Amino acid sequence: MDADERQIREVHSAWIDAVNAGDLARLLTLAADDVVFLNPGQAPSGRAEFSTNFPAAHRKFRIGCVSELEEVVVVGEVAYTRSRDSLSVAPRDGGEATQLAGHRITIYRKQPDGRWLLARDAHTLSPVEQSQSG
Repeated sequence: MDADERQIREVHSAWIDAVNAGDLARLLTLAADDVVFLNPGQAPSGRAEFSTNFPAAHRKFRIGCVSELEEVVVVGEVAYTRSRDSLSVAPRDGGEATQLAGHRITIYRKQPDGRWLLARDAHTLSPVEQSQSG
């Protein structure tokens, strides 16, 4: 594994840790100024929308994300990762957690200072059907 791939893996891990901690400030240090998020059923959103929506979601829900990197490809100053993600979203005021799972593709760009930042992110997370016991 070369230094670029190692650094991208570290950014991916730091991103997931910051999501789980609700650490918006840390997330913003890992994202490019022109970052774009693609979420199913929603219009593309950027840094400003993310900065509003992420803390609002963490005020309402306990969020736990697990992300398993399945592929890291570096081509010059651009790279992408593909991961399998699972997400637990539990209302802070009580109630049952929603489980989501799916795949994610993230594009990173290498900055002039050598850092890799998240530039584009798209996922296919959807609710996981809970089996009925009976």
